[in-house]
Formats: sequence, C-alpha cells, structure tokens
Amino acid sequence: MFTKMVVLFVIFLNIYVTLASDPDPVQDFCIANIAESAIASNVIQCKNSSLATVEDFVYSGIKSPGIFGQTGLSAISVNSNVFPGLNTLGMSFVRADFEVGGVNVPHYHPRATETAFVLEGRIYSGFVDTNNRIFAKVIEKGEVMVFPRGLVHFQMNVGDTPATILGSFNSQNPGLQRIPTSIFGSGIKDELLEKAFGLSSKEIAKLKKRLGPH
Repeated sequence: MFTKMVVLFVIFLNIYVTLASDPDPVQDFCIANIAESAIASNVIQCKNSSLATVEDFVYSGIKSPGIFGQTGLSAISVNSNVFPGLNTLGMSFVRADFEVGGVNVPHYHPRATETAFVLEGRIYSGFVDTNNRIFAKVIEKGEVMVFPRGLVHFQMNVGDTPATILGSFNSQNPGLQRIPTSIFGSGIKDELLEKAFGLSSKEIAKLKKRLGPH
C-alpha cells in the first residue's frame, strides 16, 4: 500500500511540474496571429507557416530606451504580444534602462526565472530567498545575475552614468508583481496595513495615493 502511495505521489508530482512550466511546442514555430486570435476569444491562432518570413523572427523595438517613470526606470517588455515569433517558444525579454540613481523596485515573476545581463553601467542587484537571506552585489558591464523563479529581486543604478540591462525569462508570460504597488495599490484594508507596518492612517493614505492606480 505504501509503495502504491509513493508511486501515485511521484506521478502527481511529475504532472504538477509539467503543468507549472510552459508547454513544449509541437511544431517548429507558431507565429501568433494577433488579429485572428482576438476574434477567436483570446485563443492563440498560428499564422500559416507557409506564409512565414524572416521578419517574423526579428524584433527592433528595443533599440532605444522607453519612457522613464518616477523611480528613474524605463522597462520595455518583449513578449509574444509585441513579438509574435516568440509564441510557444517559452521565452521573453525585457530591456531595462536606469537613470543615475534609478531603481527597479522589489518585485517578482511568479512564472519564470530571470537572467539579467548588464549592457552598460553599474547596478546594485540582488534577490531575497524564502529564509529572508539576501544575495546582492554590484554587477557591471558584461556580468550576468540570475533571479530564481518567484523570488523577490531588485536593482539600482549606483554608477555615475545611465545603465542598461537586458533581462531574459524562461517563459513567454513570466508575470510581474511589484511589491509596493501590490501592497499599497491593491485595495487592502487600511487597518490591516497599519497593523502590519506600524504606520499611521495618514502615512497609509499617502502611500496609497502615490502607489495606487491612476
């Protein structure tokens, strides 16, 4: 009986791991046909492979930085929504540009591990594991850091010049949750936040105004 339970557990675990990852492609490629997919109620439709060209596998949208936000960060995501050739390939990217002192606030990706390659500058970069241990250091041009899936991580430009990072994910839809916005911009009751963080109602209101949806 015990042996049967172990076998069933192993089978269940394998099924869970399989479902937790991007599915393996069953064809060479599936270039997302955005127009047809929209008509088909969000079911991704593939472009006829005989109509594919090299342009379907090239993307030029990250040649330059995007628009910078309040924290001095510009982030341009490259996924199958903007680069249909990535569809079903289990990967996506982000270009992140930092002004001097710019910050990528603590956040995590629930569905992907990220590798961050420094193209320019010096970045204080790190993550925190589930034992609240921090792994952080300044990484420079040419260096790479990996952020394990689902762990909170962060970055800050500590150099004297702008910095740029290229991030790569092992999922075409890694997901993104920014910790400050998730906590103070999601509608959690003030009373709970006051008790959790030891803040006054005025301080909570100020943070909600700053980090809430606009």
